[in-house]
Amino acid sequence: MSIKDIWQKIKPQDYLVVLIIILVASASYGLGRLSVLEKNREEVTISRAAAVVSPVLADTKVNNIEKGFLVASKSGQKYHFPSCAGAAQIADKNKIWFSSYEEAQKAGYTKATNCKGLE
Repeated sequence: MSIKDIWQKIKPQDYLVVLIIILVASASYGLGRLSVLEKNREEVTISRAAAVVSPVLADTKVNNIEKGFLVASKSGQKYHFPSCAGAAQIADKNKIWFSSYEEAQKAGYTKATNCKGLE
């Protein structure tokens, strides 16, 4: 029996079976590799850095993290994250910076309802 004879005896259904076997084997190999990678992955922790407000830097233009992580307007009643739309509308000269939610609330400000993630 020659290769030509074997080739002629193969039916289209046989091609499908071979293709399915190859796909299942490839998927199994890939999932096995992924499971090994998951075991070796380091744990990721996310923490919030404490904001520091320095009296020397209070009137200068510096990074927001050095001023605080909440901002409010001198004439307003709401506090925002610096990335919120409401904070973008406050002029730099009218901004008041807070390093915590408690500090903003003690100053008489309440959270902005359109700024997601505020406590």
